[in-house]
Amino acid sequence: MKAQTAGCDAIVLGAGAAGLMAAATAGQAGRRVLVVDHAPHAGRKILISGGGRCNFTNMDMGASQFLSGNPHFAKSALARYTAADFLALVQRHRIPWHEKAAGQLFCDRSARDIVDMLLRECAAAQVDMRLSHRIIDVARDGGGEYRVETDQGVFRARNLIVATGGLSIPKLGATGLAHDLARRFGLRVVAPAPALVPLTFGAQDREWMEPLAGLSVNVGIACRSGTGRHAREVIFRDGMVFTHRGLSGPAILQASSYWQPGQALDIDLLPGVDAGRRVLDIKRDRPRAGGLAMLSMLLPQRLAQVFAQAYLPEGQLAGMPDAVLTAVAHQLGAWRLNPHGTEGYVKAEVTRGGVDTDGLSSRDMEARDVPGLFMVGEAVDVTGWLGGYNFQWAWSSGHAAGQAVAERSG
Repeated sequence: MKAQTAGCDAIVLGAGAAGLMAAATAGQAGRRVLVVDHAPHAGRKILISGGGRCNFTNMDMGASQFLSGNPHFAKSALARYTAADFLALVQRHRIPWHEKAAGQLFCDRSARDIVDMLLRECAAAQVDMRLSHRIIDVARDGGGEYRVETDQGVFRARNLIVATGGLSIPKLGATGLAHDLARRFGLRVVAPAPALVPLTFGAQDREWMEPLAGLSVNVGIACRSGTGRHAREVIFRDGMVFTHRGLSGPAILQASSYWQPGQALDIDLLPGVDAGRRVLDIKRDRPRAGGLAMLSMLLPQRLAQVFAQAYLPEGQLAGMPDAVLTAVAHQLGAWRLNPHGTEGYVKAEVTRGGVDTDGLSSRDMEARDVPGLFMVGEAVDVTGWLGGYNFQWAWSSGHAAGQAVAERSG
């Protein structure tokens, strides 16, 4: 293998959302940038996102919508390159878009529009794109220069931006390279785990869940994160879907990012409703109705049957003590289930955990003790909610690193 000298200011590992943004940002400032990726095409994860329409950002954006060991870490990058900034880029490229619930922005046509936009930005910046290059080794010499060995040559630069993502969706080529490199250069890695992922249950729960497969219901799920002064609770109100293996749907995906093995999940099946008052009102208005009829007024029929069999005696409501109905109402408002696990990285939209933010600058994503090394995007211990937040983190963190390269190489 013949060595090559790239003669560039920065090498970006990874041609995904964060990597392309970092490359375009540094390149448009006049820096010589090389992007290396083992995949044959750029932006593969972007293409499958949002049902192929790419939920590329969210206009309701702040650090509170992210999980991290340092809840303040994301603030700087998000403030320096905002959702409005990315939307302006989308509009400049005349990409049609629309807004869905809660500020979520999607492409009208296809996620391909976002990938093509980023590639045009890189082309305008004369970024050298090296796809189908398998990375063999990454090192830093005594002079502070980074050396990236691939199966098609060796490249060198003073700055290295690691944007190879996390472990989610391995069929698209996800690997643990970013975490491996972080450890190699002395950075700590917060234990990674699947996030925004369906939850699975044990055999006993699956026995009654499987007949409900495909059933959707709007729920509320309270999630807690952090400890001490960083402790906070957030409630997600959205759809939940029963599957043959457990639970999915937006509310469950959100909760999965907070869920830890062994924890129970409390599900409010009647969010915004005083369940205790509602069941007693039904008893008063329809005393001759049975328990199943009452629950069918509150839940989908199949789920009402499960609840009636589990929590109510047979007979008319008039013959049921208020205490029995109040106990059922408590279940409706805080139905406690015990997940067995998750569907894993195969179904996870993102990876929770990653490169510890304590070792990075929140302003530019550079490693504090390793000059010229930047970690961006999903590789970092910053995990956004469902709804465009993780893409915005990719844009913002990639832009921060690209800007830093531009400033120091001038």
